Amino acid sequence: MDFSTLCIHGGKCCCDTSGAVSVPIYQSATFAHPAVGQSTGYDYSRLQNPTREQLEVTVAKLENGADAMAFSSGMAAVAALMELFSPGDHIIASDDLYGGSHRLLHSISRKNGIAVDLVNTSDCSLITSHIHPQTKAVLVETPSNPMMQVTDIAAVSSICRAHNLLLIVDNTFLTPYFQKPLLLGADIVVHSGTKYLGGHNDTLAGFLVAKDAGLSERLRYIYKTTGACLSPFDSWLLIRGIKTLSVRMERQQQSALKIAEWLRTQKSIRAVHYAGLPSHPDYEISKRQASGFGAMISFEVDGSETARRLLEHVSLIQYAESLGGVESLITYPMLQTHADVPAEEREAKGINERLLRLSVGLECADDLIADLNQALGRNA
Repeated sequence: MDFSTLCIHGGKCCCDTSGAVSVPIYQSATFAHPAVGQSTGYDYSRLQNPTREQLEVTVAKLENGADAMAFSSGMAAVAALMELFSPGDHIIASDDLYGGSHRLLHSISRKNGIAVDLVNTSDCSLITSHIHPQTKAVLVETPSNPMMQVTDIAAVSSICRAHNLLLIVDNTFLTPYFQKPLLLGADIVVHSGTKYLGGHNDTLAGFLVAKDAGLSERLRYIYKTTGACLSPFDSWLLIRGIKTLSVRMERQQQSALKIAEWLRTQKSIRAVHYAGLPSHPDYEISKRQASGFGAMISFEVDGSETARRLLEHVSLIQYAESLGGVESLITYPMLQTHADVPAEEREAKGINERLLRLSVGLECADDLIADLNQALGRNA
């Protein structure tokens, strides 16, 4: 079945017999038992809910996984993921990582006795050099946030297989429409469903997708125990959002490439980071492992005054955190998404007072360019 068809029809597994075209919202916390020792398959919505089940079946099919679990946010999914590990375990993670994940790994996971090394995972030799007997997993974000570094998933998978490590890939930026980490050798896929899967900046959600039944069983136990499941109504919003995922990703990518090419011509722009530009150092890896480049751009302007002027003068583009929705958003990573990353560490990655991150939405690309142009000033 084609991906776009799966987005619309992939999760039809529910017990509803009404013929409703739109998935019913089962706004129930609990479900009655037909008899002692019998169940309808649904007992309590923290364990499973018919609406959420339809969403999870859809996401699992889109990612070619055995199972998917829908959480109340992306960070709830990451927090549950970390419960796979025990005190003394060691994890290698991408050093250019979403600020919330960085905060959790450094403040919560380390407090719980889990050691973490952050490395540039686009350099496989750095991964190999940090593996030791306590290492249990490699966590990769590709493209990374916000510097758009690309990691060769298949190459890292080979390293993980050789050392019996789990490979976990955050696929938020590209979604299964453009990239399928499980088919490239990953064991678990992470999503902030708030972003492209939801697509409308109107709800929070997160996902873990397991490649096999064994991982699914382990994660489902954590899921029901920690309890950060997605509500029925929010599950319905995600089901609705996913229906248009393929068409949104195509349109947003087309606009992103046009905007990235325009940014490169502006004298006040010092660098443009977009995996779809042939000048990107990981362009060939992206072409090999993904069918598209997504709609996330980061770029560096010529000074902090230019950055602040742009943020304060855009009108169509909105200065707001998050990404992946139909509305274009621009973010100042050093003050927003990565504010909790130590300044020295942040600066070393290029996340400085001149760096901005743009999530390209569904507006006309020419209108977005005009907005950026007027915000930069006529001398851009």
